[in-house]
Amino acid sequence: MNFTEDKVTINNPADITVILGYFVIVIGVGIWSMFRTNRGTVGGYFLAGRTMVWWPVGASLFASNIGSGHFVGLAGTGAASGIAVGGFEWNALFIVLLLGWLFVPVYLTAGVITMPQYLKKRFGGTRISLYLSVISLFLYIFTKISVSTNVNQETLNYVQYCAHILHSQFISAVRGFSKNIIEIILPDWLKVRAKTHFRPVLDFRLKPFTFKEVGGYNAQHYNITPVCYTPREDAFHLLRDPVTGDLPWPGVLFGIAIIGCWYWCSDQVIVQRCLAARSLTHVKAGCILCGYLKLLPMFLMVLPGMISRVLYPDEVGCVVPDVCKIVCGTEVGCSNIAYPKLVVSVMPNGLRGLMLAVMLAALMSSLASIFNSSSTLFTIDIWTRIRPQARDRELMIVGRVWVLCIVAISICWIPVVQAAQSGQLFDYIQSVSSYLAPPIAAVFFLAIFVKRVNEPGAFWGLMGGLLMGLCRMGPEFYFGTGSCLFPSKCPKLICGVHYLYFAVLLFFCTGILVLLVSYSTPAIDDMHVISVSQQRNTEPYRKIFFVAATNEEKSAIVHLISWFCGLSGSQAPEPTEEEVAQASRQLPDISEDPVWKHLVNANALIMMAVAVYFWGFYA
Repeated sequence: MNFTEDKVTINNPADITVILGYFVIVIGVGIWSMFRTNRGTVGGYFLAGRTMVWWPVGASLFASNIGSGHFVGLAGTGAASGIAVGGFEWNALFIVLLLGWLFVPVYLTAGVITMPQYLKKRFGGTRISLYLSVISLFLYIFTKISVSTNVNQETLNYVQYCAHILHSQFISAVRGFSKNIIEIILPDWLKVRAKTHFRPVLDFRLKPFTFKEVGGYNAQHYNITPVCYTPREDAFHLLRDPVTGDLPWPGVLFGIAIIGCWYWCSDQVIVQRCLAARSLTHVKAGCILCGYLKLLPMFLMVLPGMISRVLYPDEVGCVVPDVCKIVCGTEVGCSNIAYPKLVVSVMPNGLRGLMLAVMLAALMSSLASIFNSSSTLFTIDIWTRIRPQARDRELMIVGRVWVLCIVAISICWIPVVQAAQSGQLFDYIQSVSSYLAPPIAAVFFLAIFVKRVNEPGAFWGLMGGLLMGLCRMGPEFYFGTGSCLFPSKCPKLICGVHYLYFAVLLFFCTGILVLLVSYSTPAIDDMHVISVSQQRNTEPYRKIFFVAATNEEKSAIVHLISWFCGLSGSQAPEPTEEEVAQASRQLPDISEDPVWKHLVNANALIMMAVAVYFWGFYA
């Protein structure tokens, strides 16, 4: 069988016109945002003045979470193993409520801009916040950005793969350069509408099939068993066997919850959206909207991925390494082409281009959000330690240059992503998160609930958790995760424990270590705990809410560079104490109107009831 024949390509005027029109609109929005008057301040770039209402906050939470890792990875894992991967999405319905009702009020009261700042205020010292900044940037680069750029060639097979990567990264980086968080949030709402209305919703049931073409592949030298190419019997079970299941139900219920608490409640990309809301009520309403939207990926991504495997078993269900290399460029499997293959093969001209434009919108939306948040972490939490005297102009330039650096690093990491977790991108993301994120989640939980936890306990808990996570992640990357035909040679004692089980184990081991060290060392000074819960530190706002002066003579080249980077001129004078106090009062109050408070609480209960129904129906 010749897999290079009859390949659908994007070579018709309708599709090309739609896709080019999308890029014209994106570039136009970027150029328009360059003329925005609030781009010359650090606060205008990293925050939105904290004036956003609930619907763009909720839509941006969802859109920042949905990217090519979902279009490609979620559908690919669905094609490989069924609907159980949807548990990662539906678990978020409960976790976002923790974000809005528990974590955000603490962050708002503490008056922090980044998550490392919160830990610095809670524990004192600098090493914990520095570690969190570094590990967060590591996770951004080696999971989110690398996976987001790893959109399979099947999606855009009318251009070279490398050209697509560089083009998508370039467009997203330009958007990250030229826009602040307001321009990130508002287009996200429009993208959510487009994704909801235009993505194909198909209603097939997965059926077992026979892999008839194995002999035609000239692959008799492989020992191919039916397990490798037939769908799982529990493909439509959300909760699976705790021992033999590929996603065991204890791990789905508890392991995903731990990873979700890190991602939704302490990750800078997500929390930064909530910090832009004008009040706590709008934060809660936005979380509820995001929760409802998280019901959709199961039906809009997972099920279409399963449908694609039924329609194209020889390609999406490929198991023979030589053939997989021809079909999708990787030997470990081709499940990641499930969604792009379905789009380019089933959709008519014009609508196919629209769907690809929507997928690119998701890709660049998530990239732009990650670029903005990662530059916030690096600039505010790392660069200001290297150069404490840095002023607004320098911080703005450093933030832009850092985006270029992480783009280059993430592109170099793409080959590793393609080979990990049997080529399933979504499993790769979750496995890496399971090895590195649980210690962070444990420290944040204990920081809020246990006053006795101190800086040495939190720090050594993070270090111990990191060491345990690396001891599992290192051998897995060294030996590889293998495939159905060629299992990994990693020792069972290390890699035999499912990564979701390992997340639960790592979470509790870290928590125990934090408590042991904390109770074995002097108690933390009450000033740190009190400052988090009752006071607002105004120091960060010296560098956040003040505009640069414009009275310095500049050459034409310097003026052009400054305009592109959003720098209006020379550095403004240091603000007075009165100006700092006035800026700090822009922080939203956590008090709520009783009527709206009861309304959002009632809606939260309704959303939980809806979530329980879906979990029970598909369990």
